Amino acid sequence: MELTIAQKLDALLKLQSLDSQLDELIKIRGGLPEEVRDLEDDIAGFETRIGKFQAEIKTLDEEVERNRVGKKDAEKLITKYKDQQMNVRNNREFDAISKEIELQSLEIELVEKRANEAQFRVRGKEEEIKTTQAALNERKEDLKAKKQELDQITSESQEEEKEFIKQRDEQAKTIEPRLLNSYNKIRGNALNGLAVVMVKRGACGGCFNVVPPQRQADIKDKKKIIVCEHCGRIFADVEGVPEPATVGRGR
Repeated sequence: MELTIAQKLDALLKLQSLDSQLDELIKIRGGLPEEVRDLEDDIAGFETRIGKFQAEIKTLDEEVERNRVGKKDAEKLITKYKDQQMNVRNNREFDAISKEIELQSLEIELVEKRANEAQFRVRGKEEEIKTTQAALNERKEDLKAKKQELDQITSESQEEEKEFIKQRDEQAKTIEPRLLNSYNKIRGNALNGLAVVMVKRGACGGCFNVVPPQRQADIKDKKKIIVCEHCGRIFADVEGVPEPATVGRGR
């Protein structure tokens, strides 16, 4: 059965009432949900940072190990060359081997320098991990406290909220999809969540702009769905008696 405009407006107004009551319940939680999300984002960021530092330390440790092996190989070569020097047949061979020993000694100095630099960077990364871990632990404690506070507030209104949601879903089914979509769109764009309002004291109950008397009379008649020309909210009715329209009055 096709609903009248008055019935459609009445259904929208009831839906708005339920949504407003749900908004009030959610408002009780204040900024806690957002604070919880922010803390969770911080924690994820700190954990990612620590993981990055740990990966860098692993790379540096591998570099230190390569330098350690390089130093060991160079020392073996120096020992080998010194043994060969004992059996040289001429100065030319002696000088060539001495040159190789000198090159390996320089190689040892180089790998030691690289190893020391890598170890220094490892210590720096470890300090950064320590600082980041302290901040992470602090955020985790804050998150635990905020979640407990939020859970307590939520649990106190949970049953009431479930009932409102149930009623809200049932009420939404009584509204034709096209009109429901418009309602949801208007409500989503409204800062106060109001999509359906009354005309109060001659003004829109959403944006408070004046509604002309003739328009008030049309709203009161409920012959068609009328929206505020300023904010786009749907007018459900006029509180009290609409102001009389002035027709044909001379200046």
